[in-house]
Amino acid sequence: MTEPTALPGRPRGGLLSGPATARAHCVLAPNPSPMTLDGTNTWIVAEPDSDLAVVIDPGPLDEGHLQAVIDIAEQAGKRIALTLLTHGHPDHADGAARFAELTRSAVRALDPALRLGEEGLDAGDVITTGGLELRVVSTPGHTADSLSFHLPADRAVLTGDTILGRGTTVVAHPDGRLGDYLDSLRRLRSLTVDDGVATVLPGHGPVLNDAQGAVEFYLAHRAHRLAQVETAVEAGHRTPEEVVASVYADVDRSLWPAAELSVRAQLDYLGEHGLIDC
Repeated sequence: MTEPTALPGRPRGGLLSGPATARAHCVLAPNPSPMTLDGTNTWIVAEPDSDLAVVIDPGPLDEGHLQAVIDIAEQAGKRIALTLLTHGHPDHADGAARFAELTRSAVRALDPALRLGEEGLDAGDVITTGGLELRVVSTPGHTADSLSFHLPADRAVLTGDTILGRGTTVVAHPDGRLGDYLDSLRRLRSLTVDDGVATVLPGHGPVLNDAQGAVEFYLAHRAHRLAQVETAVEAGHRTPEEVVASVYADVDRSLWPAAELSVRAQLDYLGEHGLIDC
């Protein structure tokens, strides 16, 4: 058996819901699946002495979950003043409009179609609600609209689906692009090297206590998969379905449709860089 401390990123054991850092509290949504792992992590983020809180990714449209997020914030003496989205996938964003109604808070996102209120989000923006400092980091690749949020005071980064607490994420072709995703991983690595980020607060799965180790694992994994896809194409596997059957033969077949999205993104990347004949 592999010890948890030996796993990439050193995933934190124990319950997924609850305090993760001095400023971030996880509320796990009841939507487990092969794609969402244990469920979506909804994050309540606030300065300890503030009565205002920010919620990141309210999750699916589940009344019980949305009310639980509000109740937990109120029990801590905080009012939810703002909702942020890491990206627009339903397991992260479908509950946002209803959550905005319940909390009377604006919803800020990169995609204008997901916003409720006048303000959006862009790379370099700084959220200062209730004295909190959250820096918006552009991390496209999983989707075109993917963002992460750097929480400097806790040396943490909230990564949505860009880095998961367990396993690896899907580059959701055609919206997601592998070149963008690799650039995003390098951007996150620079946060660990230059800005002292040590903790990953992911959109699914446990907290990771070794942010740099997690990013390095993701970069190595992507390089390995890319080499496997290139080899599969050279061996005569030309369609995405054929490549998946070759490269992902040891992966649960229920995940093959998601793997095919990543393979399509990998094939596009290899073609764009002249590494395979399109």
